[in-house]
Order: sequence, then structure tokens, then C-alpha cells
Amino acid sequence: MSTTIGQRLHLRTTARVQAAPRRWPLHRVLFHVTCVIVAVLFLAPIVITVLASFRAAGEAGTPPLPPWPVQGFTSASYARLDALGTGVLHDAANSFMVALGTSVLTVFVATLAGYGFSRFRMPGKAMIFGLILATMMIPFQSLLTPLFLILIKLGLQNSLIGLVLIYATVQLPFSVFMMRNAFDTVPKEIEEAARLDGLDGLRLLLHVMTPLVMPGIVSVGLFAFLYSWNEFLAALVFLSDQDKYTLPVLMMVVQSGRFGSIDWGAVQAGVTLMMIPCILLFLCLQRYYIRGLTAGSVK
Repeated sequence: MSTTIGQRLHLRTTARVQAAPRRWPLHRVLFHVTCVIVAVLFLAPIVITVLASFRAAGEAGTPPLPPWPVQGFTSASYARLDALGTGVLHDAANSFMVALGTSVLTVFVATLAGYGFSRFRMPGKAMIFGLILATMMIPFQSLLTPLFLILIKLGLQNSLIGLVLIYATVQLPFSVFMMRNAFDTVPKEIEEAARLDGLDGLRLLLHVMTPLVMPGIVSVGLFAFLYSWNEFLAALVFLSDQDKYTLPVLMMVVQSGRFGSIDWGAVQAGVTLMMIPCILLFLCLQRYYIRGLTAGSVK
């Protein structure tokens, strides 16, 4: 009898809760409103840049005030951008090859180094790891002359391969640090169980450890890709042939203009093209990216 009465009370309470109107707490409302405002602030420059790239040449550099646009949308800015040098597609292909090569090389070296610093014992390991991290405090501009001389000795000056080596060298200290943290989060019992099953060496790293640290690998590759895709100074210093220019160098040519005049429409078109791979990569890999950044933060 008591069970029946309890069930009835539970059903009545559930019905009242379901019938009552749903009200959001004030702090949740403020949180969502704040998120919307922040999103608008971050998206507004991107939207303005994309829309300005389709405006007429005389309106591309003016503020986006109504009535807008006056002369309608046009793709003339992209045509003028493609007419510069060897063409925007050729320079974009150079940038993509450099960024892809930098990502692959950085991931390969950083994964091996991170695994070694995390799992193997060696004399002076802490000191060597500290020296690697200390190189991040050296300004890149101070290394341009030594790097330039090294590339000349190697015969890689004015080549995309040399640029890949420079970018990978700059990215490796931080990448090794991230991969060491990623491997530290993997329990050693998993590695010991794999050794009992007959896996060792590179097979253990490839088949067992690499899938477990995939968020860290994706984060390292994403950082390396975005850095090399947007880097300007090294490409300007180490490249001299126009057919090897990357997109940032092309953007410098567009912004310099002739006789002090700047084609703002072409500039906005170039910025739009440079944003596309970065946005797509981040949207596709954001889950791994966030997990990779937090690897090693909680023991």
C-alpha cells in the first residue's frame, strides 16, 4: 500500500515538473549573452574582410557604412590579385607545400624526441630538455644571419626545402615540449602490456603509443602549419626568385603598391584567401586541438 502511494506521489510530482514552464537561471542567460557578444566581436572583422574583397576598387578601403555596397559585388579584386607576379594560385601552392612539409617534419621529429624524453633514461636528460626549451627565448630575428649562412653552405638558399627546414627548426622546441607532455599522460602499464605481447621499439611507438597521443600530434601539426602558412620574414629574406614566393610575400607586394597607392580590394582578397585554410583546419581539428593543449595539465 505504501509503495502504491509513493508511486502516485512520484507521478504527480513528475507531472507538475513537466507542466511547469522551463525557466533559465539568470547566470545562464548572462553566460549565453556574453558568448554571443564575444562571437560577434571576433566574427565581425572576418565578415567585413570577406565582404570588402567583393566590393569595387573605390569602395574596398572605405568603412562598411550603409548604404553598402553602392556599386554591387564584383570579383575584380581577385582577378587583380591573380595578375600580380606568377599568380595567386602559384604562390598559394608554394605556401601549401612549405606548410605541409613543415608540419610533417615537425610532427616526425617532435614525436620521436617527445617519446625519448618521456620514456627513456639518459645522462643529462633534464639539462638537454631545458636547453631545448631555452632556445624559445632567442628572438628569431637575431638568427636570420646565421641561418642564411648555413643555408648557403648547404646549397639550400632560395629554395622551399630550406624554408621548410627553417620553419621546422623554429617550431621544434615547443613541439617537443608538447609531445613530451602528451606521452607523460599515457600510463606506463599500457606500454608494459604491449611489451609482453611482443611489441618493442618503433612498432610499439607506431601501433600503441601514437594512437593514444593523437591529440598532441594533431596540435603540433596544426601549430606548425599555421605558423609556416602565415610566416613572412623568413620567406622574404631566404627567397629571391619570384616563382618561389609564398602568399605572405605576395601580400607584401600588394600592400606596397605603386607610387604609394594601395589596392585595398586586392589586399582584402588576399587576406580572405589566406584565412580559408586556417579556418577549415581549426574547425575540422578543434576537438583534437583542445585535447592536445590540455595534455599533461592534470595528473
